[in-house]
Amino acid sequence: MKLGTERTRALLDHIGKPDQKLRGALIAGTNGKGSTGACLSSILSAARHNVGFMPKPHLISYTERIEVNGTPISEDDFVATLESLGPAIEWVSSTMGLPTEFEMLTVMAVTYIAARADLLVCEVGLGGRLDATNALDLGVAAITNVALDHQKYLGNTIAEIAREKAAIIKRGNRVVTACDGEALEIVEARAAAESAQLWRLGSEIEFRASSLDWSGFELSVSGPGFEHHGLTLPLLGDYQPANAALAVAAAHLITAVSDEHVRAGLAATRWPGRLQVIGERPRVILDGGHNPAALMRAGAALRDLIGSERLVTVFGMLSERDPVQLVAALKTLRPDAVVFTEPASAHGHVIPADRLAGVYGPGSAAEPRAELALAQAVELAGPGGNVLVCGSLYLVGEILALRD
Repeated sequence: MKLGTERTRALLDHIGKPDQKLRGALIAGTNGKGSTGACLSSILSAARHNVGFMPKPHLISYTERIEVNGTPISEDDFVATLESLGPAIEWVSSTMGLPTEFEMLTVMAVTYIAARADLLVCEVGLGGRLDATNALDLGVAAITNVALDHQKYLGNTIAEIAREKAAIIKRGNRVVTACDGEALEIVEARAAAESAQLWRLGSEIEFRASSLDWSGFELSVSGPGFEHHGLTLPLLGDYQPANAALAVAAAHLITAVSDEHVRAGLAATRWPGRLQVIGERPRVILDGGHNPAALMRAGAALRDLIGSERLVTVFGMLSERDPVQLVAALKTLRPDAVVFTEPASAHGHVIPADRLAGVYGPGSAAEPRAELALAQAVELAGPGGNVLVCGSLYLVGEILALRD
C-alpha cells in the first residue's frame, strides 16, 4: 500500500485525462458507501443515463469493481484495458515508482467507464484524503458517516478520521452527508472552506421510513426542490433508508431526476452481501460488515427481524483487524452458537479459526473450511433457525460462490 493520489493523477494525465469527461459522485464514509452507491447508480440508470459504478471491495471477482449500467466488465475487457495502460504504467514507474494494484485498478475503471458512460459513481477505498480515488473530482461528494475503522492509517479518533474523509470535498463541490456530532462539524468546516454547497441529513434532507419486514422499507424523502413519497427500498437493515435518502439527494445534485426515476431506481436496487437472504429452513443470511459499528448495526437489524428465533453465526475475519473488538461486537448479536472459519480467498491474511474461538470462549467451534463451517452451522440452527455468515466480505463472497 502506498497512500496518496500522485501516481493515480499522473497515470490519468498521461492517458489524456479521461476522468474529465465524467461527472457524478465520490462517496466516502465508514459504513454505507456501497449501499448508497448502489441506490444512486440505480436511480441514475432509471433516469436513462449510462452509469459507471466503481464499488469496492468485490465479493467474488475483481470484475465487480468496474461496472457500466449494472454489468461488470468482462474478463477479456479487463485484460485488454490493463494492457492498454502498459506504456503509462511504465512511464509513471520510471518517474514516481510502480503504481499499486489499487491505483492501476482505479485508472483502469475510469478508462473503461469514460468510453461507455456519462456519469460515474465511485466508492472511496480507504479514508479519502490519500485514497487513489481522490484524484477524481466528479462534482458531488457524499460522506455517509464516520466511525472507528482503519485507525492504523486514518487516526485514532472520530475527528482525525472525519478529516481524512472530508478531504474528498473539493472547490465548488455539492456535498451530501449523514454525519453527526463532531464529524459533521468537520464536514461543515471543510465545505465552507471549499465554497461547497452542503445538504445534511436531518436538516436540508429529511426522510421517514417504515419497515416492510423482510421486503425492505417504504420510504419518503424530501429536500430543496424535491419531495418523494411511498418509495420502495428492497434492502434490509434500519440504516439503509438513510443511505437511500443520501442517494436520492445526490441524484438531484448530479442531474435532473423525476419522481418516476427515483421510484423505479430505488425499487430496482440490489446490493448483495448486506443482510442478503440466500436460503430458507434454516434462513441463511449474508452480511459483509467488517468493523464493530457495521457488525453491531447489522446484528441489531437482524435481531429486530428474527426476534428470539435461534441464531447461529459463521464468522471469519482478516488479520488487519482487532479480533477482541470484533468478537465483542459479535457477542452483541446474542448468537446461540458460533462457528469460526477462515476465508480461503484471503489466505495468509486471516486470523485462525481456533484463535478466534479461544477469544470468544464457550459456545463456539472452529472449522477452517468455510463450506464445512456453513454446513455445521446449518445443522446447529435447525430448520426453524437462522444462520448469519459475517465478519468479512471475503467470507461472504466465498459462500456466494459456493451457491453459484
